[in-house]
Amino acid sequence: MKIIDAHSHLWLRQDTVVDGKPIRTLENGRSLFMGEVRQMLPPFITDGRNTAEIFLSNMDYAQVTAAVVVQEFIDGVQNDYLEQVQKKYQDRFLCCCMADYRQAGYSDYVRSLLDRGFKALAIPGHRLGMPGGGRISLTCPEMMSMFHLLEERKAILSITLEDGAAQVPEMEEVISECPNLKIAVGHFGMVTRPDWLEQIKLARHTNVMMESGGITWLFNDEFYPFKGAVKAIREAADLVGMNKLMWGSDYPRTITAITYRMSYDFILKSDMISSQEKEQFLGLNAARFYGIDTEIDMPYIKNMSE
Repeated sequence: MKIIDAHSHLWLRQDTVVDGKPIRTLENGRSLFMGEVRQMLPPFITDGRNTAEIFLSNMDYAQVTAAVVVQEFIDGVQNDYLEQVQKKYQDRFLCCCMADYRQAGYSDYVRSLLDRGFKALAIPGHRLGMPGGGRISLTCPEMMSMFHLLEERKAILSITLEDGAAQVPEMEEVISECPNLKIAVGHFGMVTRPDWLEQIKLARHTNVMMESGGITWLFNDEFYPFKGAVKAIREAADLVGMNKLMWGSDYPRTITAITYRMSYDFILKSDMISSQEKEQFLGLNAARFYGIDTEIDMPYIKNMSE
């Protein structure tokens, strides 16, 4: 089975400010995160460097063929590093670029990033709040200009949204304005929050997909085997079709609680999803949507405990 991760993160160091609060890499996998120390990475990553090489080792162990690397403001802008990753491991990673959309002129910056070879753009739509109040609208003139640029360049948009349906009308307008823009909506609609299905319904549009990055975090209270997450995937599939859904891990944040393999293993073990649907959800849909044709033979390696 080809397995493709549609939502992951890489960074060399966290050193940024979000909502006026600092985020800084510490040691032993910890970060100062908005006023408190959090375990951002597994504790054995002592230098805080969340590198492509460590991720590839996890991918090979878990038999994951390729991964889409998105970006988030809480990690800082990682374009320079991800450009290197994309060039070095082009058969294993599709890396999204990102701009600070809270600063005017980001559309021109995105154009320069596309010129550098990026084929996808990430927007943490749930973090577009402005210091003085309010937030950047997804339908403001500069955003819409940028979306038309992505459509023109045949680049992919990977976006996460605020909880519930708050930004759904704006997304409907973007989709209407840019019908050929390929869009992946992340965090599975923030599935444990009210009105999450309103985000899922966006996938009824031809060029829109939903990916499940962070679903094990959202169902962390119930923990493995995440039966609530499986039920949610089933409910979403019944609403829009399994061919519109993609697996994402939200690596590495989720593997502070579980292993990387566990972030999809619970789906493999479920009897609520057919074998054909598992193949679609775990890899085939993402391969089609992102144009990933990588083929790698990764035999299963037994653990010492087996």
